[in-house]
Amino acid sequence: MVENQLSIWQLIMDAGILVKFVMALLLLMSVSSWFFIVQRGLYQARAKNAYKAFEAQFWSGGDLTQLYRQGNGRSAEELDGIEGIFRAGFKEFTRLKQEGVDPDAIMEGTQRAMRVVRAREDEKLEAYLSFLASVASVSPYIGLFGTVWGIMNSFRGLATQSQATLAVVAPGISEALVATAMGLFAAIPAVLAYNRFAANAESLSGRYETFSEEFSSILHRQAHSKSE
Repeated sequence: MVENQLSIWQLIMDAGILVKFVMALLLLMSVSSWFFIVQRGLYQARAKNAYKAFEAQFWSGGDLTQLYRQGNGRSAEELDGIEGIFRAGFKEFTRLKQEGVDPDAIMEGTQRAMRVVRAREDEKLEAYLSFLASVASVSPYIGLFGTVWGIMNSFRGLATQSQATLAVVAPGISEALVATAMGLFAAIPAVLAYNRFAANAESLSGRYETFSEEFSSILHRQAHSKSE
């Protein structure tokens, strides 16, 4: 096992300058993608747990005004996600109702406030996913470019050899194939993570939209009951 590791390292060290550059680029892309994979996983898991906790509290039958006041004094980071949508809608609803605005105008302003926050939350859920998609799609081609270049140099080296044998070109080809392996190593985790995080983002976004519609129905009844 140690000999294999040393031989692979030796292949990397013996590679040409361009192939080394390709390998370094792929390594950087792989490390960056893993950073965003961990970051996205933690963020989406936290958003999902926050949604479940707040939804249970919201539908427990408590007073909405008291639920809104519970978030006062907390940081903006602690009030993102579904709670941020709730607070934006309830704040706008309360403000417009105190101003004596028409019920339809109250609901229009309330829904608009929630849409703005919901769009911002969708952006947070989908952050860095485009980078993962780029790594997943581009890395194999970058690795392939390094491989083609390395193999081309190996065959060009045959011109200086008096006898063309497999032993002459094998080291160069092996060095070049390492670039392809590194490209796949960077691409596979990125594409798997992208598919999972994109599905999670779409699921949470749908839940946010459903909550906004249900919350709007509750506020709609309150707005029109006060006006009658």
